[in-house]
Amino acid sequence: MANIETGLKDMMEIEGAVGAAVVDYSSGMALGTLSSTKSLDLEVAAAGNTEVVRAKMRTMDQLGLNDAIEDILITLSGQYHVIRPLTSRKGQGLFLYLALDRARGNLALARHRLKTIDGALEV
Repeated sequence: MANIETGLKDMMEIEGAVGAAVVDYSSGMALGTLSSTKSLDLEVAAAGNTEVVRAKMRTMDQLGLNDAIEDILITLSGQYHVIRPLTSRKGQGLFLYLALDRARGNLALARHRLKTIDGALEV
């Protein structure tokens, strides 16, 4: 089992990773962040992506969908932003956030690694 610090380090080891956070989407606060660049404010990203998660959950509820969100992908011209709500009972209300450089990263591999990190994270 990995703690938040280890989980963040594992996320930053993903090829192309530029920023990682574990976020509480009830408060919008990051429980931990790591970044390889000063240009990405992970506190702002945590708060903003909390709104994305809440909006998607609200929409799913209104549509009567009983599916769980595996991940939410935001594609920018230079980056991928991947949001993955934690699946463990202890991790409920939290999500992993990964910013990935499109030129250096592999989206499929990043999603696979986030799933593995999700499964190992002990909050």
